[in-house]
Parts: sequence; C-alpha cells; structure tokens
Amino acid sequence: MKERMWSPEYSLKSSSSAAPVFKERDMSENCTDEDRSSSAFSSKLSPGTDICVGLVILCMVLLSMLGNGLVLLICYRRRRILAGSELLCVNLAVVDFFCCTFFYPLSISSSFMHMWLGQNFTCVYYGLGCYTFGLCGMFTITAISVIRYLKTCYNLLYVWLEGINVCWVCAAIWLVAALWSCLPLFGWGEYVPEPYGLSCTVAWRGYHTSAKDAFYVICSFLGFTLVPVLLIVVSQALILYKLSRFSYSLSVRGIRNNLRHTEKRLTMMFFCISLGFIIAWAPYAVVSFLFIFHKGSGYMAPEGFVFPALFAKSSHIYNPLIYFYFNKTFQRELRRLLGSACPSVCGNRVGVHLGSHPAPHPIHIQLMELPKGCNKQGISELKCNLQSNENRPVYVCWGSTSNKTPRLQEVLKQGSL
Repeated sequence: MKERMWSPEYSLKSSSSAAPVFKERDMSENCTDEDRSSSAFSSKLSPGTDICVGLVILCMVLLSMLGNGLVLLICYRRRRILAGSELLCVNLAVVDFFCCTFFYPLSISSSFMHMWLGQNFTCVYYGLGCYTFGLCGMFTITAISVIRYLKTCYNLLYVWLEGINVCWVCAAIWLVAALWSCLPLFGWGEYVPEPYGLSCTVAWRGYHTSAKDAFYVICSFLGFTLVPVLLIVVSQALILYKLSRFSYSLSVRGIRNNLRHTEKRLTMMFFCISLGFIIAWAPYAVVSFLFIFHKGSGYMAPEGFVFPALFAKSSHIYNPLIYFYFNKTFQRELRRLLGSACPSVCGNRVGVHLGSHPAPHPIHIQLMELPKGCNKQGISELKCNLQSNENRPVYVCWGSTSNKTPRLQEVLKQGSL
C-alpha cells in the first residue's frame, strides 16, 4: 500500500485543492525512488552470511595474488625467451592478478559493512572493471585454444602467429573488451547491483526496458559468451582428437611416442585451463541468462545468486596451480626462485670459479646427503657413518667425467691420515 507523506502546507488547506494533491504525489514518488535505490544497495543476506562471503572472497584474493604473482615473477625472469602461448598465459595472469587487486576489495569491505559502499558510483566502477577483465579472460582462453589448434593442425599459420603477432592479439583482446564494456556508459545497457546487493554487474533484466538494452544483453550472451565458449570447446576437442590419432598411428608402427611428451603435457595444461574456466563461469552465466525470462528476482532466493558468483571468482585461483603442475619449466624456475629467496631452507649452493688459467688436474664436486645423527663439523666426524652413505643418493653439481677423479671416500681416507 502506498504511504502518504504529509506536509504542514497540506494540513492547512482543503483536501479538494489540486495543488496539495500534486505535492503529495511528488513527495511520495521521490521517497519511493530513494527507498528503492537504497534498498538495491543493501544486503539481502543475513549478517553472518555477509561475513562468510567476505571471508571467502578475501581468501580467494590472497591465493590469487600469491599464485598469479609468482607466475608473473617467473615470466619476468624468463621474459627474453617467452613463447607465444606463454605470452597469453602472462596476459591471463595479469587479468586475474589485477582484477583481485583493484575490484574485489570493494566487495569484501561491502560484505563486512552489510551494504554496498559508494552506491551508484562504485557500482559502475566495479561492474565496468569486472566485466572488462572477465571478457579479457574469456577472450584470452579462446585465443589460447585457437592458437593451440593451429599449432597442432596447421603449423604454418601458427608460425605466422608466433612472436610479435601474439602481442597484437593481446592488444586486440583488451581493446575489444574495453570498448564493449564501456557501452553501458553511453546508454547501451546499465550496471546495477546484484540481487543479493553485495556486487554489481550488467543489468541483464534490461532486456525488458528498452531496445538498446535488449540489443546489448542479447549480443553479450551470443557474441561475447556463447561464441567464445563454442570456439574453446571445438578447438580443444579437435586438438585431443588429433593427438589421439597421432599416438595411435605411432603405436601401430611400433614407434615409441617419447618426442611428443612435452607437447602432450602442454596440451593437457591448456585443456584443464579451458575446462576449468567454463565450469567456473557456467553456473553464473545460466543464472544471469534466466533474468531475460524473469522481470523480477523473486523466483530464486538471494543465496541462489551468491554461490554462482563465488564459484565464478574461484577461476582466479586454479590457473597458477595448473601451470606449476604441468609445466616443468615453471617448476624449475619456482625451485630456483625459492632457493635464492631462502637458501637455508632449500639447501646450500656450491659455486666454483675458475681463473684465466685452468687447473692442471680435473675437478669433480659432489654433494652427498648426510645420515641422521652425524655431525657436520669436521671430516673425522663425517667418517663415522661413511659406510651408511654408500647407498645414499649423490648429486653431481659440476665437474669432469675423467676416470682419474678420486672418489669422495678416497678423499676422506686421505684426510684421516
């Protein structure tokens, strides 16, 4: 029922007058708009649920910044030898790292305050930024899938895309994503709060408001969601089919397929990245698509909109884990990075410097793991458990393969004389 707002002027005049009636209508309409705006930016969840959502997003942000930060640091150390597909992985890590840095803290603080902070201004900022970075992530994974398909099936086109052309692909991805995301600022679409009030996104219900909004919503789903997903699925399916045919042909001929081992690991890495992105964003895309057919959000509880949004945000976490699991180069660089950062934890480093005149005799340096209970001070104390070290692993760091090189046991025996 519509609430009546009374003023002193209206109480002194007759109810039959037309002016007070207009004033009553204006004040009630303004009050309704203000209440509607404030309620849109208030949380529809319980305070306990708001705090849980904020803590979950905070954990995701910290894990994403740690993992993607390590990826960016390792790629910076290898910046002179990065391949084309690795440049796209760098672009994807940039998307995940800066999206969690510049936008998600606003959602975290709003969850702890039980309302969206800043209202309309920060809502546009958050929606514009997250939608831009989301499109960049989707376009980057699409480019990775298509380029890997070209490398597997059409190697000549892949050679043309290598090097500087991949940089142009990354620039085109950012340009298209930024231009499409900025259209709501010019009347094509709108950025509004999510149904649970703690996040902002594109007004998917704008399909029912105007022709411009309907055009923007339809193109966003068809051209910028459905088409990239189809390209990703088709490209990955064709890559797996091509590799299976290649492995089968080699096995029929009795040829061991060891030369393609690295290529298989990279293919599985990019397949997991693409599959994980689709799985993470599929529930959120389905829930958003339902807005087209429902003018209101009453068909689903507010918690039903929270879980797809949180599940989509998890896509920023698992990409670094996939890199370090499948890519041997990332594993090796990570060990070097940790070894240089904490040498006391990761082990001692032995270095040999040769002058301008090489030594007349070959040098052989070995590292042998000490047994338990043996003191590290003095050769005489190391000799106590020399017999137990004969079966322990010995790691050759640097040296000559000459047969005249004395073994470590003989050096220890000579030192005891």
